[in-house]
Amino acid sequence: MKLTTEIPLQVSSSPIDYDSKLLSLGSCFAEHIGDKLTYYKLRTVQNPFGILFHPQVLLDVLEKVLSNQAFSAEDVFQQDQKWHSFYAHSKLSRTSSLEILAELSSAGKELKTACIESSHILITLGTSFVYKHIASGQRVANCHKVPQARFEKQLISVEELHQILSRLVNCIREINPKSNIIFTVSPVRHIKDGMIENSRSKSHLISALHSVLEEVSSPKLQYFPSYELMMDEFRDYRFYKRDLIHPSEVAIDMIWEKFMYSFISKGSYEDMAKVEKLQKSFAHRSMDSSGKTDSKLKVYQYKLKEELIKKYSFMKF
Repeated sequence: MKLTTEIPLQVSSSPIDYDSKLLSLGSCFAEHIGDKLTYYKLRTVQNPFGILFHPQVLLDVLEKVLSNQAFSAEDVFQQDQKWHSFYAHSKLSRTSSLEILAELSSAGKELKTACIESSHILITLGTSFVYKHIASGQRVANCHKVPQARFEKQLISVEELHQILSRLVNCIREINPKSNIIFTVSPVRHIKDGMIENSRSKSHLISALHSVLEEVSSPKLQYFPSYELMMDEFRDYRFYKRDLIHPSEVAIDMIWEKFMYSFISKGSYEDMAKVEKLQKSFAHRSMDSSGKTDSKLKVYQYKLKEELIKKYSFMKF
């Protein structure tokens, strides 16, 4: 007896393996997938500018970085004793303008290099709502606790989102035509916008995204249904954290398993299992006061680590 309605999954014709280089961009769910990829020691660059929820903001950052536009004093401001930028998440905020400009420059170099070198780019879209800074007209990555009256909240139309996403794809294609771009819509519900508003927001993203996928019709442009998995196949509040908004660790693990099935090469599973064993052994806390168990564990860790590093010199533990 089936107790869920299963979401059909497609297996990628260009799967990820340990020769791949990955870039994960977008909302907080991009960090969940990025963390999984990093845990298994796949070469991953994750959100150099921090969490970016809206495709317009992703596009603004990419266009600025890939066209070699330097970040200047006009791109930063002071708020509550810290310096911020509307191009970036608060994780880049610093105590001086020079420090944050250095952070922005470093993030820009990391992002451009990753865009050029990545075989796979995973982009997670969070919302169709965006905040426009009224004085500058800029659609911002983060409001940084600037008073709400200084922003205008907008729900971007399906037609405009289509244009934004098309430009986003073209922007990447111009610098890296061989990259595989994997889009997904975040399963995190933005209920602060309102339940109906959240549904409108997600539906705009899904409609615009699929119209681009149909228009481009390329095996190097793919969709992973993380939103659909959470809303339908895992349709139960036991798969949510206590806030009933964010997916629980169990849900993230289950979505990751689906992602592995679709996008990770089956030939990498054995080595991923070895990495997982080593990672779990590092997290193990021995209760043996004699130290004999610790000695055996260290020998086991050393041998397994050496085996993996010999095969993949880029791995670090």
